[in-house]
Amino acid sequence: MEIRHLTESYAVSPQIAPEDVAALKAAGFVRVICNRPDREIPPELHSEAMRKAVEAAGLEFVDNQIVPGDFSPAILARQAEAMAADGPVFAYCASGNRSSIAWALTQAGKRPADELIGAAARWGYNLEQLRPMLG
Repeated sequence: MEIRHLTESYAVSPQIAPEDVAALKAAGFVRVICNRPDREIPPELHSEAMRKAVEAAGLEFVDNQIVPGDFSPAILARQAEAMAADGPVFAYCASGNRSSIAWALTQAGKRPADELIGAAARWGYNLEQLRPMLG
């Protein structure tokens, strides 16, 4: 697992497994957001299995599954609410891209578009196509 910090308080990564949760706790995260739909992964990685592992470690778990391309207002509102934690938040999906897009869209108008695009680009996520929505 590679923790990819977009900010000091928000990081993303590709799919995690229950055995990765201890490292997230050790890294200081307080909340984990699942942005990956269960239909994409085997049962041992489904959101409920991950919820059990995350909560057993004493962290909060938020299930906000994002179907590719579905960044509806409801999805973004849940993401923004989940990101508002008293401490660092970690989000995962298939590659980290959806979690990066959701973050950037929730920050539109609050941070410059160049900053949002640049933070994601450091990890190989190309959000340039979102520029009109971020500025």
